[in-house]
Amino acid sequence: MQWYNSRRFFLSPVLMNAVTSTNVSNDTSNAMPNDTPDAMTNDMASEMRALGSAAKAASRQLAASSTEQRNRALLEAARCLDAARTELAAANQQDMDRARERGLDAALLDRLELTPARIDAMLEGLRQVAALPDPVGAIRSMETRPSGIRLGRMRVPLGVIGIIYESRPNVTADAASLCLKSGNATILRGGSEALHSNGVIAEAMARGLEAAGLDRAAVQLVGSRDRAAVGELLRMDDLVDVVIPRGGKGLVQRIVDEARVPVIKHLDGVCHCYIDSGADADMAVAIALNAKTHRYGTCNTMETLLVHEDEASALLPALAEAYGEKGVELRACERSLPLLPGAVAATELDWTEEYLAPILAVRVVGSLDEAIEHINRYGSGHTDAIITSDYLSSQRFLREVDSSSVMVNASTRFADGFEYGLGAEIGISTDKLHARGPVGLEGLTSEKYIVLGEGQIRR
Repeated sequence: MQWYNSRRFFLSPVLMNAVTSTNVSNDTSNAMPNDTPDAMTNDMASEMRALGSAAKAASRQLAASSTEQRNRALLEAARCLDAARTELAAANQQDMDRARERGLDAALLDRLELTPARIDAMLEGLRQVAALPDPVGAIRSMETRPSGIRLGRMRVPLGVIGIIYESRPNVTADAASLCLKSGNATILRGGSEALHSNGVIAEAMARGLEAAGLDRAAVQLVGSRDRAAVGELLRMDDLVDVVIPRGGKGLVQRIVDEARVPVIKHLDGVCHCYIDSGADADMAVAIALNAKTHRYGTCNTMETLLVHEDEASALLPALAEAYGEKGVELRACERSLPLLPGAVAATELDWTEEYLAPILAVRVVGSLDEAIEHINRYGSGHTDAIITSDYLSSQRFLREVDSSSVMVNASTRFADGFEYGLGAEIGISTDKLHARGPVGLEGLTSEKYIVLGEGQIRR
């Protein structure tokens, strides 16, 4: 493994030994420390704190840097990554071989693989983020107070962001680029199955920082497969300002349970489409099909279809045929079951299920009120849509559905940072404080008050 020895990315022998040791080859998850009998060593705790201290120092330099410096770092990182294609392909092949030996399923292997097209997309993503407007330093709401002081708000970076994620190596580039552009240092802990691929990508980011005259510690990768490193990261509330998990519900829930650091997260995506009375039939069918079948494994995929009783007999048989052609299993309520040939009876658990699979729960409702009540009771606050021709119904739905994205006559699949014009996203938040919905550059900053005076004193 000469590649690791030729880099100074993994900061100490403790982390480097953890990468190369065969003793940790059975660990492939981001599970929390209490899932393993191995106690965290003092060396690991010290190493993680050293990493956090370096990130904290780098974050102060990055916050003071110019937009031009950060853009240059991103473009140089893209150039370095492009030049490292052969090395990245070899590292990814190593990850793929190990994953196959360990029996990872086809879906995980697909997420892990870096094809030439996916590498091209990473490079384009870095360039796109560099081209985005810089939120840092923007001032709004300047007003003159009766005392004569001028008061406004300035957008500033959050500081140090820890990102814990699974499988997809491209997240390394996406997350690091968004943090860098928004003036934040980041500590990345990717899935152990992608360790070699993530290392090459993170090294390209660090070289880009150096080329722009910035501290390479602004982007650091935890190079250990030891689960205890994650636990320590979640406890470093004096060095890390926020943690963002990207992964399955189990990973996110464990991070929420263990973290002392604030967390921006969503646990699952139980998304709904509601077809209202009088909705355009062709539109309703097109949206209901796209929201479910465009992709099955994404958090903005519809998992429950609600249909007003006035439209059920006309629309559900046609939808059943269309879903059947795509191999979607339907789980239906008592009222919809007779209208859906081949469907099975839904249980109470189906209304809260994020299937991430070709399975759809269907329910007939008697009113808009019933639809809104169902969504707010069973949904996860992610994304919900209404298909309607009634303006008042659309406005009620927008106001009363308590989700991070609420849509009228559009597929839930649009709940995405790129589609929202954010360039990319670091995740989708269903929290109500700070960031909500797709989190882009602005979501990685906060605001502070600024006061401009001319000698005023408080009387």
